[in-house]
This record gives sequence, C-alpha cells and structure tokens, in this order.
Amino acid sequence: MAGRKRTVTDEEILNLIDSFDQPVVTARQVAEELEFSNQGANNRLRKLENEGEVESMKVGASAMVWWIP
Repeated sequence: MAGRKRTVTDEEILNLIDSFDQPVVTARQVAEELEFSNQGANNRLRKLENEGEVESMKVGASAMVWWIP
C-alpha cells in the first residue's frame, strides 16, 4: 500500500547499530538507514536506553551519540 510506513523492530535497530564500523552512532544515522524521522529515531533510541539495550552520551552543544554496551 502506498504511504504505509514499515514497522521497524527493536532488533533491527540494534542490529543496525552493531553493523556500523564505528563505536557510536547518531540518531540521524539510524533514521537515514531505516528511513524514518530523526525524532522517531531519537524516541526509539531513548526507549532502548530505558530498557538497558543502548547507552548514550551528549557531545557538543546538542548532539547525542548512542552505542550498545
């Protein structure tokens, strides 16, 4: 169906983070790879952080980086 958004699972997000060749990722990278909004990526990453699946750190004035502990 046109216009219908694909559901992205937590496992897909974690696998994506694990697949990068760098130790940390940004929400923007996750959003671009999985084709959803930056806000959506931030929300999902915060949810995963609350569940203990990822950790984050603020860098600079407003940027956040995320990683799997």
